[in-house]
Amino acid sequence: MTNIAEPCDIYAGVDTHADTHHAAVIDQNGKHLADAQFPTTPAGYVALTAFILMYGILVRVGIEGTSSYGAGLTRHLTSFGHHVIEVIRPNRQLRRMSGKSDPIDAYAAAKTALTETKQPTPKSGDGTVEQIRYLFAARRSAIKARTAAQVQLKSLLVTAPSLLRERFRNVTDAALVADLADFDIRPYPEHQGIVIALRALARRHRYISTEIHTLDQELETLTKHTNPALTAAHGVGTVTAAQLLITAGDNSDRLRSEAAFAALCGVSPIPASSGKTTRHRLNRGGDRHANSALHRIALVRMSHEPRTRAYVEKKRAEGRNNKEIIRCLKRAIAREVFTLLTKNVEVPRVDDLRPFRQALGITLQQVAEHFNVWLTKISRLERGLTRDDQLAQAYREWLETSAPKS
Repeated sequence: MTNIAEPCDIYAGVDTHADTHHAAVIDQNGKHLADAQFPTTPAGYVALTAFILMYGILVRVGIEGTSSYGAGLTRHLTSFGHHVIEVIRPNRQLRRMSGKSDPIDAYAAAKTALTETKQPTPKSGDGTVEQIRYLFAARRSAIKARTAAQVQLKSLLVTAPSLLRERFRNVTDAALVADLADFDIRPYPEHQGIVIALRALARRHRYISTEIHTLDQELETLTKHTNPALTAAHGVGTVTAAQLLITAGDNSDRLRSEAAFAALCGVSPIPASSGKTTRHRLNRGGDRHANSALHRIALVRMSHEPRTRAYVEKKRAEGRNNKEIIRCLKRAIAREVFTLLTKNVEVPRVDDLRPFRQALGITLQQVAEHFNVWLTKISRLERGLTRDDQLAQAYREWLETSAPKS
């Protein structure tokens, strides 16, 4: 009677490239079983998966470049329920010691899948956040292109003929672009080439500005739909919210804890103590774009939010300098943002306040005088442009008491 061996646990690693992926399989003892190369096509992903499963029960797959060349394969494997982890590229010193080739890198990724259980979980890239990432990338490049056009336009004006240079010497940037975009070249036949070049740059600037406006509208719609609580938080605009959503990914449950999220954003404190000095310094690692987003929130709140301003004064009284205060503040904001990204936080409703007020025949001026605030603050609160839960609740209760009793 033939004994049929039970399937063993296996681990796989994939070295990814633009046109091909190289897969390697090892057993639970680290023994090399097989490796092969597959094309980066849907059929190639199916063949690669079947190749791995030939050797046993798949426990984990380590993929290098899950957000670039390996994104398609990662989505394919996770759609079938396989556990995929992101493999960080080994440092150059280790590569010099062991050499480099596709099979070597694939087996190294498989060994990482076997031995490292706390590697990052890759982003799924299959929801609205992936759409936000594409829009955000297009917006970022458009901003750079518009800036380049404006810089080049103003640089060319410096060396332009005196007649043109003096005409646009004291105008604002917006007026400069608007005037040059519709500039008539006929009065300047001797400088026709110069005028055409300046007009082309101005029209490019105007076209890109329209493109950026369209992208901003799409981003605003998607970010509010994806996480309304995040976009409603104080100091979080559309661009900032989009960046934080991109950092978290569609599968925000991959963020293990708020401390891990703080480390991901580069705001976790780094010990920098020595001798009698006990202190922490800024973390210069992590996702710097997410770090920049948290920094913008901190600056806005330091300028406009009473709670944050009181916190800053308290830290300053303790002898903290501005860098240390901002570091502490960004860490606290990261804790709040983590909650907004990973939990369903209900946003207080405000869209019914204006119709309610108008039905009672109460003017904005009366509301502003009652609460002793600027009229624009009440207007922005009603339109959802400014979030102030305490004021909104007090405003609602006042309207309810002002309503006639039936």
